Amino acid sequence: MSELETTGGEVQQVQAALQLFEQGREQMGRVIAGQQELIEQALLTLLCGGHALVEGVPGVAKTLAVKTLARFLSLVFRRVQGTPDMMPADILGTTVFSPKTNEFSLHKGPVFTQFLLADEINRMPPRTQAALLESMEERQVTMDGEAHSLDDYFTVFATQNPLEFEGTYPLPEAQLDRFLIKIKVGYPSLADERSILERHHVSLEARDLELMAIEPVGLSILAAARREIRAIKVEPVIFDYLLAVVRRTREWPALSLGASPRASASLLIVSKAYAARDGRDFLIPDDVKQAAVPVMRHRLVLRPEAELEGFDTDRVVADILAATALPK
Repeated sequence: MSELETTGGEVQQVQAALQLFEQGREQMGRVIAGQQELIEQALLTLLCGGHALVEGVPGVAKTLAVKTLARFLSLVFRRVQGTPDMMPADILGTTVFSPKTNEFSLHKGPVFTQFLLADEINRMPPRTQAALLESMEERQVTMDGEAHSLDDYFTVFATQNPLEFEGTYPLPEAQLDRFLIKIKVGYPSLADERSILERHHVSLEARDLELMAIEPVGLSILAAARREIRAIKVEPVIFDYLLAVVRRTREWPALSLGASPRASASLLIVSKAYAARDGRDFLIPDDVKQAAVPVMRHRLVLRPEAELEGFDTDRVVADILAATALPK
């Protein structure tokens, strides 16, 4: 691993972050054929301590990738399957009265874990989707007026099918804003799909994940990598550039809703993660450019006329980046 020399002669190590990415690509690649962007952005999410929304058609390894990531990081994993009749208590838990003790006790739901997969979250009714808001933002659950803390590593990965699929409920803007990034998963390439077929030919299936020789990385590496991310240097001109990109979304003619201040903070931390991935302890404009689409694609709302013209938020973010002057 390399150590990077800063302009002031001070040495800044980014070893833990580099190790996390290198081992993550290798170990997850043993299970997932291709889908490098999915693997990389999933690792970025954990490195930043955020939550991710993973969107793609059924059968493109969304759930398998999330389960593999939890196994690689040695995190306690629980999964909930979104259904139209799911209630908030199915995720949060409930208080149960015990006749023996004559007291109420908390029966903890799946949210009390380190890594929660909310599979097909947009099949849950809105009330149940909203049950995750507090836990994602504050890492706690309030029940009967009492706050219950969640694990420091608590992370939500939610998968969803595209909204045009039958039986889906669109996530409200407040819910979407809690996700650090949105990962779009497309169909694999021809070579990757052939690799998938070859693996299935030798009976390598998702249910065999426990038998896979995945070498987990310790949580100490993840903790060290997060400290390195916080220490990455940002020059004032980069702050100005980042804010110029975000604030331009609020006045862009194709958008009815721009990015929030939470989006600015998310863009900063994800940009720093991209810098660490490339072995740098300082931010450059290209880091902001790489982070802008996954951070903002789910936070922006298009005007109806822009949708009719075939625009999507990815294209709008690209147009905003092209129209924003780079720092000198």
